[in-house]
Amino acid sequence: MKKIKIGQIGVCHEHAVKISTIRRMTDIFEVVGVVDDRASSSAKFAGSDLTPYEGLPWMTEKELFNYPGLQAVTVETPNGDLVPTSIRCMEHGLPVHMDKPGGEDITLFGKLLTGCRKKNLPFQMGYMFRNNPAMQFCLKAVREHWLGDIFEVQAGMSHNYGGDAYQTYLGNFKGGIMFNLGCHLIDLVVAMLGRPEKITPFLKTAPGTADGIHNNCLSVLEYPHATVTLRACSVEVDGLNSRRLKICGTKGTIDLCPLERFDGKPLELRMTLRDGNTEYAAGTHTVDFGIQQDRYMDQFLELAKILNGEMKNPYTYEHDYLVQEVVLAAAGYTGCRK
Repeated sequence: MKKIKIGQIGVCHEHAVKISTIRRMTDIFEVVGVVDDRASSSAKFAGSDLTPYEGLPWMTEKELFNYPGLQAVTVETPNGDLVPTSIRCMEHGLPVHMDKPGGEDITLFGKLLTGCRKKNLPFQMGYMFRNNPAMQFCLKAVREHWLGDIFEVQAGMSHNYGGDAYQTYLGNFKGGIMFNLGCHLIDLVVAMLGRPEKITPFLKTAPGTADGIHNNCLSVLEYPHATVTLRACSVEVDGLNSRRLKICGTKGTIDLCPLERFDGKPLELRMTLRDGNTEYAAGTHTVDFGIQQDRYMDQFLELAKILNGEMKNPYTYEHDYLVQEVVLAAAGYTGCRK
């Protein structure tokens, strides 16, 4: 099978270094070049380390779009440029992998998705937990009713990196850390439970941070018989290792902490079931997903299968739009329509 010719626009997204993963997938992808976006005036917290791009051709956006046989583009610009850049890709008939979140303007994001749908173009959001095996297990447990009827979800996305510069960066977004990082959790919750009935954001400023910087956030999503609490703070000591997902239902509970790990130790979750099922007996289980090596590889394997027509995108345009609606409501931009 021929390699998929792919290019990247941008080096300034916090996850732009995922190009290192793509470059290792030499039997699947051919990286044709990268577009330098460091001159962008949009708020950014990355782009100074160009090591992941060594040896790749640098080109303009126009040169990339005109590259013979180009099959897909990864968009890794600053948050404010993600959607406009992806729209230009869509208008050139190119499938897009766009990093998160989907911008602060739901109308513009809707224009992007509508264009991709009309042109039948694959569109993949870069939510890093979508191919996390523990998260996929949680989705399966909920969908197959192992936990019964869900009545509570607690999720945390805190950290303690970046120092004062990161707090200043978050201050560029009305929704702060809930917009920038809470979106990962919202993507998962919407996949599990669908559209909330009500969303209430609490956007706070952590002690010692300049007023107006929302770096200590809580959002409550209400469902007919369930509440979801999403927390994210950028100054929590040992926050990365404390990131958690707890799902409670009438027949069982799952507790995953940390959400991911790449320290040579296996990723595990704890599940307690009131009743057994075809795969697990009643009682408490430690589910071991093995040692994780790469956060992004499985998602790009999935993208390759989508591009080659081997599978349909498991996340629809409609799902992506709903997630962005909920993100904006949870981050205090707008309400969420029923």
